[in-house]
Amino acid sequence: MLVQDKSLEEIEMSLLLEGVFRHYGFDFRDYAPASLRRRILHFVREEGLKSISALQARLLHEPRCMERFLLTMSVHVTALFRDPTFYLAFRRRVVPLLRTYPFIRIWHAGCSTGEEVYSMAILLKEEGLYDRCRLYATDMNEVVLAKAKEGVFPLEKMQDYTKNYQQAGGTRTFSHYYTAAYDRAMLHDSLQENVIFAQHNLATDGSFNEFHVVFCRNVLIYFNKELQDRVHRLLYESLGTFGILALGSRESLRFTPYEPAYADIDTEAKLYRKLL
Repeated sequence: MLVQDKSLEEIEMSLLLEGVFRHYGFDFRDYAPASLRRRILHFVREEGLKSISALQARLLHEPRCMERFLLTMSVHVTALFRDPTFYLAFRRRVVPLLRTYPFIRIWHAGCSTGEEVYSMAILLKEEGLYDRCRLYATDMNEVVLAKAKEGVFPLEKMQDYTKNYQQAGGTRTFSHYYTAAYDRAMLHDSLQENVIFAQHNLATDGSFNEFHVVFCRNVLIYFNKELQDRVHRLLYESLGTFGILALGSRESLRFTPYEPAYADIDTEAKLYRKLL
C-alpha cells in the first residue's frame, strides 16, 4: 500500500526530487504538482514498491531505474504533423519571413521522439529552405533522443500521419519521405542532414545559440509558474530580434514578463515574433 498521509507523502516527494536533482542533475522540483504526483505514484506501482521513500533509495543507487524514471517523467504524446493547422499557419505566416535570411537556425526544445522535427524538415524542404537551415533538436531524455535519431515509426500510423500532412498543406505524396519495411516506416536520411540532436534540460540548462525560430510546444503546461517564467526567459534570450516563437495550443505568453516583447503573428497557432 502506498502512503495515505498526504503531509508525509509531500515530504517524501520533496526528498525524492531533491535527491534526483543533487545526484543526477535532473530538476523536477518545479513541475506542476498534480501531474508530478500522478506520474511518480504510477512509477512506484510499476516498480513494485510500497512507498516513495523506497523509490528514492532505488533511484539513487540504481542508474537503470533512473533511466526508466526519466521515461515516465517525460511526456511523449506526439505525431508527425500533429495539429495540422499549426503547420499550415507556419507555411503561410512564417515561411515568407524566413526567406529573407541567408541562413536559418531553428531550435526544437523538448523534441521528444522527433516527430515535430521531421515534420518541420519536410515542410522546409517543400518550401525550398531546408538546405540553408540548421535544426537543433533537444530533449532532457537520452533514450527518446536515441529513438528520434533513428527516424523509424510504426507503419500502422502512416495513414493518420498522411492525413495530418495533407491538412498541413503538404505538396507531395507523403510516402515520398519514407520507405516501408515490414511493420516500420523509415524516414529518408535526407531529413536528418541538417538536424543536430543533443541533450538539453530546460529546467537547468542555459541558452546555447541565437535562433531565428524556437519551438517549445506542449512543454510549458507541465511546469509550475516559477519554472514557466524561467523557461520563457531562456526562450527570449535564445531568440534573435524578430525571431519567431512557437508555443503549444494550450500555452500562451499572457501574464508572463515577456508578453510586451512579442507581437502576435497568428493568435490561434500561438506564433509570436520577438520585437524587443
